[in-house]
Amino acid sequence: MHHDDPMILPRVARLRREHVQPALYRRTASLEISAWVAPGEPVSFAEAQGQSYAPLALGEAWGRPWGTVWFHVTGTVPAEWADIADTSIELVADLGASGQQPGFAAEGLVYTAEGVVLKAIEPRNQAVTLAGDAPIDLYLEAAANPNVGGDWTFAPTPYGSLETAGSELLYRLARLEVGLLDTQVWALEQDFFALVGLSQELPESSQRRAEVIRALDRAVDAIDPEDVSGTAVDARAALAPALTTPAAASAHHLHAVGHAHIDSAWLWPTRETIRKVARTFANVCDLIERSETGGAGDFVFAASSAQQYAWLKESHPDLFARVKRHIAAGRFVPVGGMWVESDTNLPGGEALARQFVAGKQFFLDEFGVESEEVWLPDSFGYSAALPQIVKASGSRWFLTQKISWNQTNTMPHHTFRWEGIDGTRIFTHFPPVDTYNSELSAEELARAERQYAEKGSGTMSLVPFGFGDGGGGPTREMVAAAHRTADLEGSPTVVLSSPRRFFTEAEADLPQPPVWSGELYLEFHRGTYTSQARTKQGNRRSEHLLREAELWATTAAVRMGTAYPVEALTKAWHTVLLQQFHDILPGSSIAWVHQEAERNYAEVAKVLGGLIDTSLRALAGSGDLTVAANAGPFATAGTPALGAAATEPPLVVTAQPSGAGFVLENESLRVTVDAQGLIRSLYDRAADRELVPAGEAGNLLQLHRDTPVQWDAWDLDQHYRRTRTDLTEVDSIESTPEGLRITRSFGRSHVVQTLTLDPTEPVLHLRLELDWHERRKLLKLAFPLDVHADRAASEIQFGHIHRPTHVNTSWDVARFETVAHRWVHVGEADYGVAVANDATYGHDINRSETAEGLAAGTTVRLSLLRAPTFPDPTADQGRHTLNVALRVGATIGDAVREGYRRNLPLRRIEGVAAPIAPLFEVDQPAIVIEAVKLAEDGSGDVVVRAYESTGARVRGRIVARFETTSVVETDLLEREVPAAGLRSAEAGTARLELRPFQLVTLRFRRS
Repeated sequence: MHHDDPMILPRVARLRREHVQPALYRRTASLEISAWVAPGEPVSFAEAQGQSYAPLALGEAWGRPWGTVWFHVTGTVPAEWADIADTSIELVADLGASGQQPGFAAEGLVYTAEGVVLKAIEPRNQAVTLAGDAPIDLYLEAAANPNVGGDWTFAPTPYGSLETAGSELLYRLARLEVGLLDTQVWALEQDFFALVGLSQELPESSQRRAEVIRALDRAVDAIDPEDVSGTAVDARAALAPALTTPAAASAHHLHAVGHAHIDSAWLWPTRETIRKVARTFANVCDLIERSETGGAGDFVFAASSAQQYAWLKESHPDLFARVKRHIAAGRFVPVGGMWVESDTNLPGGEALARQFVAGKQFFLDEFGVESEEVWLPDSFGYSAALPQIVKASGSRWFLTQKISWNQTNTMPHHTFRWEGIDGTRIFTHFPPVDTYNSELSAEELARAERQYAEKGSGTMSLVPFGFGDGGGGPTREMVAAAHRTADLEGSPTVVLSSPRRFFTEAEADLPQPPVWSGELYLEFHRGTYTSQARTKQGNRRSEHLLREAELWATTAAVRMGTAYPVEALTKAWHTVLLQQFHDILPGSSIAWVHQEAERNYAEVAKVLGGLIDTSLRALAGSGDLTVAANAGPFATAGTPALGAAATEPPLVVTAQPSGAGFVLENESLRVTVDAQGLIRSLYDRAADRELVPAGEAGNLLQLHRDTPVQWDAWDLDQHYRRTRTDLTEVDSIESTPEGLRITRSFGRSHVVQTLTLDPTEPVLHLRLELDWHERRKLLKLAFPLDVHADRAASEIQFGHIHRPTHVNTSWDVARFETVAHRWVHVGEADYGVAVANDATYGHDINRSETAEGLAAGTTVRLSLLRAPTFPDPTADQGRHTLNVALRVGATIGDAVREGYRRNLPLRRIEGVAAPIAPLFEVDQPAIVIEAVKLAEDGSGDVVVRAYESTGARVRGRIVARFETTSVVETDLLEREVPAAGLRSAEAGTARLELRPFQLVTLRFRRS
């Protein structure tokens, strides 16, 4: 037969399917199976073992959605199996989810009768190796997790909540028996996997492909379909020459790192993630500990997220101890250095810093390991503030994969230095394999080599391999694939490696990498800036409550000697950090997850509110005064920054009738509102300037159809702009003591807008109370402004980023929805307008045009609410309260002030005796104190985190108003570092010189 006969590969495929794969187990034997159905939430092994089990047969249905069934399996290994060469005895289980994606359906964890965890059972990892001479007495905790994603049609599903999931049994137990694995047949199947895959990637006319095809043809001839076991060795011998031809010297070099991306919540609740972690980590421990068929060799597994290790420590301490041993041996590697694989668009600056503080400290305390690799393969874009935060945490390297999902533009680099807003650069890698769940197939390896962008300069990339998203991790088959492609002609070379080894070698391999400056914007999943508004509002509120609680508790500890509430603050932080995971805070999880998040935020608010009140009352004493406490970094309304003063309640300007509408007016601003509740004039008195372009209207709610092609909760597709309804009809408009009240109804929804001015500030305040019952709609709030701005500033962590308002390039076009924190700013050289918010992240800011074709100004639109139906068909339904402020004549510094003021309103405390003097004072308004806290080590030292907020190089002083012995600069983990922003310190005064957006952490020592 000629080597290029087109029937050879189909012949190999049929042989594998019909003869080789069915022969993997020489023999099988049945076991006794009984089952107990857990009535509610998962229980411990000890509790499950003590229950009454009933017989259950293969083929029987089991498992209501989100239910747990414990199977008890007993029996013996047939005596005649003993000492049969080239075999291994295994428990083989198919829970009924074969063919489904691992981690998205039924899976289980196998225990001995003594409660020792052995290994997990997954749809594509169904075997547990057993001792050959012992009776079989095992328990299998089986999770009946529904496949919420289904076929990824994104249709609404009832499975996202216990209340709607129903009770129909989802699975049928397909297989649960003992099998005798033929290790030579298994190895033959791995040989076939490697060479068939390679043949499909090689050029059809190549000599190498002809050699591989010929070897495959000879192997098929060598196999007797009636005696696969007896002829497997001959078939392997026929394949050996093709498997031992070494790779070319110029082959791309791949570092294969075992991995299992485990979403801390997504299409399952966090309670299920806790079990996924145990199952995955058990698989890895088994693979490391056992001399598996094919050999684990120097296989290394990398896992991120300190939260997941903490869950394992609590839920499975024995398994945690095994993991800890493998960490000490360098085989199991904690990476990432964060509490969870956080979203990086939405968390505030201090919260993102605390991801590293909490994560790295846990790894140091538990394992003595400092992770230097930031590992975020799946987050939905990466803030331009991240390089500085990474470096300040003591980390060196950054890895992600998600930018490969870009819809419009391809990132030009795979290995590069990423420059953040302050100029910090970190060595960064995007694996060109374009997946973080590789199986080390020939197709994936070839793709990595083909796509690697630094050819000619660099030679290597990283490939994370293992089943992920829902966990599962690497399998023995994947390790075998790595061994077969270690040095194979026609393939990249593959070395089983670790993240540290890869980054160290890659830095040496590419000593002068290219540079990418600014954010890594994901041209996809733009709806995550807006979906699940209550989750986002809970996060924003919690971040600022944590600031308040730490500030006042620190002030009380220093001034009054009160106990610092370490445990309560740590618990609150861990809750908030967990919920910043990249499928919780972005709003892309099932209803169960978001309902739980809202309950958690409510508890955080209750606890922190109590801590704040306790600290303030300890500081102010008991009396007849009412004081306003200002936790913000700027003085406001007669109250000093970081202090409290006796002030009068704020006044509100009363709206006056004007023609068919109303006017709100103070010494700075005149706002004219028409009968439809739309702002027709926004006049800045000081600048003598009208800000609403002729014929336009501000305070305009706009409703869009929001039907993305896929990924409902994630995506906002650009075609949404083609369908728009301006909500101009009003139910009523009236002047009230609280402000101008405008009521509107539309669809099945209702909104009350309240416009207010205070007596002096050039700021228009807008409160929106919404009862939202739309489906697959997007609600925007528009402010057209007569400001000719070719770029807009948006607050991000510890600074801001400028983005074009035009669409000159494909990169600009793709950036049609952007993220901002507390404010955005548009301006000309000497004049600007800031729009601040207390819970909104999604924005679009674009140039507008007159009928004459002139640029009329810039329109700022805030994305208020969405209503996706997958994965949560009830997303965003119900009541919401949002606040927006528009400040005219604003500099960037004014925008920063307004953002803090909007999110840290004065807190009025009645029945106290005295004001509270600030613990710190700052003489440079561009230097913003972001956090004041006691040191993590319990020393009593006071830690201050500050940053330059305007994008300028500045000098200034932070003065401590308490007794200190010295001031030093530290990293985020509060370890002293060479001074970079601290010029000098004496007598409690820190003199700073900061470059634009520079972050600095100062430790004021008290002893």
